[in-house]
Amino acid sequence: MTASETIKLSALTGKIQQALSNVFGEATFWVVADVTNHAFYAQKGYHYFDLVEKDANSSAIVAKVAAVAWGNGSVRIREFEYVTGQPFKNDIHVLVKVSVNYHQVHGLQITLLDIDTSFTIGMLEQQKQQTLLRLLAECSDFIRKAGDRYVTRNNQLPLPAVIQKLAVITSGNSAGFQDFRHTLEHNRFAYAFQVDTYFTVVQGESKAELVQQRLIDVYNSGVAYDAVVIIRGGGAQTDFLLFDTFLLGRAVAKFPIPIITGIGHQKNETITDMMAHSPVKTPTKAAELIIAHNKAFEDGVSALQHTILIRAQQLFSSHYQALSQLNATVINQTRTVLHRQRETLHNYHNLVSHGSRSVLQHHQRELLTLSGAILARPRAVIAGKQNDLLNITANIRSFNRLYMQNRRGQLAHYDTLFKLMSPVNILKRGFAIVYAGDKIINSALPVETGSPITVRLHDASLEATVIAKTPHDEPGTDI
Repeated sequence: MTASETIKLSALTGKIQQALSNVFGEATFWVVADVTNHAFYAQKGYHYFDLVEKDANSSAIVAKVAAVAWGNGSVRIREFEYVTGQPFKNDIHVLVKVSVNYHQVHGLQITLLDIDTSFTIGMLEQQKQQTLLRLLAECSDFIRKAGDRYVTRNNQLPLPAVIQKLAVITSGNSAGFQDFRHTLEHNRFAYAFQVDTYFTVVQGESKAELVQQRLIDVYNSGVAYDAVVIIRGGGAQTDFLLFDTFLLGRAVAKFPIPIITGIGHQKNETITDMMAHSPVKTPTKAAELIIAHNKAFEDGVSALQHTILIRAQQLFSSHYQALSQLNATVINQTRTVLHRQRETLHNYHNLVSHGSRSVLQHHQRELLTLSGAILARPRAVIAGKQNDLLNITANIRSFNRLYMQNRRGQLAHYDTLFKLMSPVNILKRGFAIVYAGDKIINSALPVETGSPITVRLHDASLEATVIAKTPHDEPGTDI
């Protein structure tokens, strides 16, 4: 090989540059690719990265080219990040407008001229809508759609009148959780809260199962929480993909405790927000919502207290007026009654006074008449009583003689009767008294044959022995 057959490298690269320039010229292309190996130099505003295409089945790289963005391209990237909330970084899927050029030192490069924000947002939104349709289809017993709003079991739960016991699901190093706690602890109403933390990873679509497990832990704790708060600080749009998953959306929709979300996004609403009871934009807003809820209850109680006070004052005033009127009526009627009764008593006094005088005069006349009669009658009464005594004396004397005569006759009769009944006279008439020992017997039953007996006659007593007893069928009939 001779020296005339060789060329300089710069000549070769110049030919390559000329050839590519002739083919591509000022042409631009919209390319769909993934970003890798990204590096950003903020002082210069330069982005260096690779655009790659991956196989749909194996994720193997089938094409790769170095790319750069500066000037207008760097401005377009900043606009993309602002609109989507998604930083331009590795592993994002983008639609970019590029030009092809070749530099003799830096080689083949693609320059980013523009980036389609709607492409990235549209893909995420499409995935989100598909997830919502799946939730409606597979969870129809606790999720339904009413207009533009999703009605779930969770967002139909009533919040307690006062929220005090909170279960907070967040990451351990979350600045949003610190803002949430600070807002609760330093509320100007001095409300006190019990906050139990359930720390987990809240970033990355694949971590939805961890958040779901923390919800299960809250349920299994047995603590009667008033609400569950899911908190995450701000971040890129893709950082919130965790909260657009079917798994977490279903868990939140059917959870039996009201869930408040403060995920930290400012633009879009996640599926978790749609399924939850009370979604707000940031952790601080979640704390403010809880404080405002309790303040509303306090205001309601204060308003009720004020209403009761006013009503009590109104009732007191009305009843006081009624009592005043009743008091005046009672006083007036009492005066009237007293006046009438005084007149009646005066009339009765006059009537009694005159009537008593008349009655006394009448009884005085009667007493005078009776006194005269009493003074005139004693002599006649005494004379009558003396005649009665004389008559009684004569009657006593007459009755005494007759009574004595009658008694003397009765005594003579009894004397004759006693003499006739005298034992001596009875013995003289032929009767005898039989003794068994020293006892008088009137029956033969106690006397045995051979027993000694004494027979007393009127002139002597006979000692005998019983040699036989002959009973009589009818005693006394033979005498």
